[in-house]
Amino acid sequence: MPSNESVKAGLAVAEDKAKLLGLTVGKHTVEPGLYIPRADARSAPELSFEVPNPEATYLVMGIDIDAPFVSMPVLGPILHWIQPGLKAETKDGKTVLTAKEPFVSDYIGPGPPPGSGPHRYCFFLYEQPAGFDGKAHAPPEGAKMGSFARMWFSLDDWEKKVGLGKIIAANYFTSN
Repeated sequence: MPSNESVKAGLAVAEDKAKLLGLTVGKHTVEPGLYIPRADARSAPELSFEVPNPEATYLVMGIDIDAPFVSMPVLGPILHWIQPGLKAETKDGKTVLTAKEPFVSDYIGPGPPPGSGPHRYCFFLYEQPAGFDGKAHAPPEGAKMGSFARMWFSLDDWEKKVGLGKIIAANYFTSN
């Protein structure tokens, strides 16, 4: 299993109400650890957050940190989403983050195997580095990322590779 100190840091960020990433998953407004049935989490979450710099561009990452089983996460973390190009917009009096660029890794919903307990699906928001080129990290021509490429995802390594700073907001839900 890859080193993921950033996952631990991100879970700590999610406990700080001032740094809680707003997630709306289907009809659910997510508080950390909320259980959401997998059928309700098939589409990418809607994101909201009072970003520190409204002119900046942001990137969100979603990972399952408990794959394949909570008691034996030997395949994890599993990458579920990388969406760069998020810009802050005001909608109904709330700051929402809307994608202005194609995904690096398309969103996939929860899919723990039968008999597994609820997995934690973590979402981490970063300010996107200047000059970040999502196409350089995505499958060619907007293709969806395969399952094998998503396994054993090292958040620590990816942060270093693309020059991400600290996680500025986080949240997570559980599902099985």
